[in-house]
Amino acid sequence: MVAVFTVGALGTLGAGAVMGVETWVALSMAGLLAVASVAERLAREYLDDGKLTLDEINGAFSPFAKSEEFSRPSSPDEEGKSKPKRRG
Repeated sequence: MVAVFTVGALGTLGAGAVMGVETWVALSMAGLLAVASVAERLAREYLDDGKLTLDEINGAFSPFAKSEEFSRPSSPDEEGKSKPKRRG
C-alpha cells in the first residue's frame, strides 16, 4: 500500500502546485485516495463470494502497476542488455 500511496501522490504533485495547494496536503490527499481506491476494489471482490483470489488482488493493484510493455523484455537478446557483465 505504500507503493500505491507513492504512485498516487506523485502523480498529482504538479497539479497541487498549480492550484496553490500546500504540497503536503496535495500529496496526502492523492495518496489516501489511491489507497482507498485499492481498498474499495478489494472489498467489492470480497463481497462477491467471501474470499479473495490472487487474480482479484492483482486486479485491484493493476491500475498502479507498470505496463507489461516495460516489465518484460520483448526478446531474449534484450534481457541480458540491462545487466552489466562481470569480468572475472
